[in-house]
Amino acid sequence: MGLSEDVERVALQERELKLPRMDERAAWELGLRLHTLAEERGLPVVIDIRRFGQPLFYTAQAGTTPDNVEWVRRKSNVVARFHRSSYAVGLHLASKNDSLEARGLPISEYASHGGSFPLIVEGAGIVGSVTVSGLPQRADHELVVEALCGMLGRDYAELKLGDE
Repeated sequence: MGLSEDVERVALQERELKLPRMDERAAWELGLRLHTLAEERGLPVVIDIRRFGQPLFYTAQAGTTPDNVEWVRRKSNVVARFHRSSYAVGLHLASKNDSLEARGLPISEYASHGGSFPLIVEGAGIVGSVTVSGLPQRADHELVVEALCGMLGRDYAELKLGDE
């Protein structure tokens, strides 16, 4: 799948994956779903779920490093600033041969790499982010999408990215 197809598919994911609520219980359910997927597959990931300014769920699987913690923070900052998934922002910038750094945003604070997805609540809008770090960026992004699909009872096959 090419860049333009990924851009369109990620936009579809962002439109379709809206939650009925995002409270502590919903964060726990989503976090547990991600944790279970990571455990079953032996994935070394950090999982972070937050309403803006408030951490709700966090875990670091075996094999992660402090670098993954920083990637989570930086990718989550992209969602907070742009209200788009970090992968969508990265794809958009790549399509324009642009970067966050060229736009004056320090790489020490922002990372436009896949893995952070906006938590969009029906009737409220974007209230936070769910972020995974530890895999290649496209796989980080897709793990989050798969977990959101499962939580919402959506067929992941209908929303997943195509083959690279």
